[in-house]
Amino acid sequence: MTRLTKNSKILKTIIKAIQDKKGENIVSLDLRKIHEAVADFFIICQASSTTQVKAIADSIEVEVKDELGELPYRHEGQQAAQWILIDYVNVVVHVMQPETRKFYRLEEMWSDAPMTEYKG
Repeated sequence: MTRLTKNSKILKTIIKAIQDKKGENIVSLDLRKIHEAVADFFIICQASSTTQVKAIADSIEVEVKDELGELPYRHEGQQAAQWILIDYVNVVVHVMQPETRKFYRLEEMWSDAPMTEYKG
C-alpha cells in the first residue's frame, strides 16, 4: 500500500470516528509541502467537555485499529483531556476543547498548509 493511499484511508477513518462522536469544527491540514512539518497531515477538532474529548479520542483509536489494523505511535493528554494528541506518524490528530484550541491556534501556526473543513 502506498503512503498516500494509507494516509487517505487513515484520514477518512479518523474523520468518520470524530463525526460519529459529534466532534465539531473538524479540519485537516495538508502539511506535505511544508519542510519543517512533523507529519503529512494534522486533523484538528473540538469537543465541548473532557468526557467528549476522551470519547472522540477513544473512538478514533478503536476505529483505526478495527478498520486498518493501525495502532498509534503514541498519544498524549489522556489525563487532563483538554487536548488529546494521537500520533499515527504521518497523520497527527488533535482533539481539543474550544478554549485550548483558541489559545494554541494551530490553524494559524500552519496557515501555509491547505485546509479542508468537514461537517460535524
